[in-house]
Amino acid sequence: MRKTLYKHRIKKRTAANQMVKPKNTPFIYGVATSAFQIEGNLEADGRTPSIWEPFCNIKDKVFEGHTGEIACDHYNQYREDVSLIDWLGVDAYRFSISWSRIFPKKHQANPEGIKFYLDLISELEQRGIKPCVTIYHWDLPIWAQQEGGWTNRKCVDWFLEYATYLFEKIGDRVTLWFTHNEPFCSGILGHTLGLHAPGYESVKEGFLAVHHLLLSHGKAVKRFREMQMIGEIGIVLSVTPLYPDTSSQADYKSTRFADAVSHRLFLEALFKGTYPKEVMTLVNRLTRGRLKLHPHDMETISEPCDFLGINYYTRGLIKTKVGGIGYSAGKPRVPVTDMGWEVVPYALKAMIERIRSEFTQIPIYITENGAAYPDFLERDFRIHDEQRVLYLKRHLEMVHAINATGGDIRGYFLWSLFDNFEWQEGYSKRFGLFYVDYKTLKRYPKDSAYFYMDYVREQKRKNNEQMP
Repeated sequence: MRKTLYKHRIKKRTAANQMVKPKNTPFIYGVATSAFQIEGNLEADGRTPSIWEPFCNIKDKVFEGHTGEIACDHYNQYREDVSLIDWLGVDAYRFSISWSRIFPKKHQANPEGIKFYLDLISELEQRGIKPCVTIYHWDLPIWAQQEGGWTNRKCVDWFLEYATYLFEKIGDRVTLWFTHNEPFCSGILGHTLGLHAPGYESVKEGFLAVHHLLLSHGKAVKRFREMQMIGEIGIVLSVTPLYPDTSSQADYKSTRFADAVSHRLFLEALFKGTYPKEVMTLVNRLTRGRLKLHPHDMETISEPCDFLGINYYTRGLIKTKVGGIGYSAGKPRVPVTDMGWEVVPYALKAMIERIRSEFTQIPIYITENGAAYPDFLERDFRIHDEQRVLYLKRHLEMVHAINATGGDIRGYFLWSLFDNFEWQEGYSKRFGLFYVDYKTLKRYPKDSAYFYMDYVREQKRKNNEQMP
């Protein structure tokens, strides 16, 4: 039998460790986006650049040099976009706020920047759609980066100032708050692997960025409690369950280390107040022991949250490189999406059970799940994306199967509402329920949009029939 980090999770759960969703707690269906990926209008109403503008201009970093300058023009079309969310019939909309719009300069809040989000929230409220806000989705203001960005401990205080301002201005109108989206991407992809902005390649800077991201999360949660906000607050982690490519001991060891960097670095910090030994050993060796954490940092990072957000798309296969130094991805064994990601709904179940067994029993939201496929606008202005429909159907069924065994998943946010700027992939990959013609910026519902609309309506009908 191949060794796996998840094999012991198939054991039957006992009554003592099952989480039972409280009666009459409605399951939330939603859609998700992020500011830089859809808003465009990067200089409108006083906004200043984020780290992604210069990153897009670095040769070969972003597909064909694509930028977020126009994106989906959501900044101008938000009313029409909210009407599309309403048409879907979902309960909630998860969106992020552009830090550069709110604080275009250090310590200088921008009334015009917050006005856009106040208007967006009003539009959502008028249609009965719950606003769910991601405070940080990777677009650090350039003024902060010029002073070291997330490698500078001062960035924690700048983030707290920004978060506090949002709590003050819209805190009484937001259902769910997400402090950070995928700190693995901001920290590791952005500072160690160079795949995301700011594009650095340093283990030390990657760890510092991760530590400060998590520290800023903990401080924001504390501030949220102090201000007695009415909503709930948590963080969003990316999960890609990892499996060894072969049954070899080398692949198993590589998988354990990859898991430490991808998952345990965040889960252990948030829920156990520690970092994995493997990671700290590497960091201490590379920095010759000169990197010291401040007293009480881990206590702050592990400040209790109301929920955990999970972004899930696929699993990962880990193969040790020739010579036993480092690792790479193994070849897919099942059908893949346009991103080259395997379609494996059962790996989500394995990951949720692992989180429940090893880390936390707090409620979970699936904050992103979806698939990119090469969509085409037909002559009848329809987009027949059968593969995406099947992907969504299988994953939604898996979410409910997990809940049937006590998983306590409280909601599902589909990624994404629109095709959009997909970071280093530019506009080459399409995840949306709505096809965006990037020449005209017109939106067209895909077959998957009709599927999701019908699915949500049917689930609500069933729930209403079950109500006493």
